[in-house]
Amino acid sequence: MSKSAAGFLILALLSGLGHFSLFEETEISLPLIGCGVFSALFVLALVAGRKIKFDPVLR
Repeated sequence: MSKSAAGFLILALLSGLGHFSLFEETEISLPLIGCGVFSALFVLALVAGRKIKFDPVLR
């Protein structure tokens, strides 16, 4: 896992926890939207990391 993917995972978890600790009665809040955005960026960083790290030996 790349450093950016780990950072997005931590941000997604923190914003999700922030939503559940601060806004228990509301369904949609800014931290929850941030959690969705950071989760999507986490998945994109994982996919990009796979494509960048693939290095076949060319002879």
